[in-house]
Amino acid sequence: QVQVVETGGGLVEAGGSLRLSCTISGLDFDKYCMGWFRQSPGKQREGIVCISRSSRSILYRDSVKGRFTASRDNAKNILYLQMNDLQVEDAGIYYCAVDRLATADFCSESLLSPVGMDYWGEGTQVTISS
Repeated sequence: QVQVVETGGGLVEAGGSLRLSCTISGLDFDKYCMGWFRQSPGKQREGIVCISRSSRSILYRDSVKGRFTASRDNAKNILYLQMNDLQVEDAGIYYCAVDRLATADFCSESLLSPVGMDYWGEGTQVTISS
């Protein structure tokens, strides 16, 4: 059984930083591209970043480029998202997810879509104060 658990959310002032972690068990962690997604109040869930199996391919949503950094530790089965210079519009629930068909070591644009993701955590809340 695959389990996905996100941690690290919280309340931070605009301009501040947070580091999210996602632990995934029950699958061969290093065989899949993985992604971070965000659902802000009143909006649909959107992809933030995809990171490929070896981390050589990382695809960011334009709005977070230069501020967010994704990484993964395949030995520990953990996915990370370092978020700097957080803005009010970054607030929301952050999820990590896995597409069990995404076994190529490359992130395509389609992997920034929540459609097709098979395994999700319950998310971690990020709140930004202005």
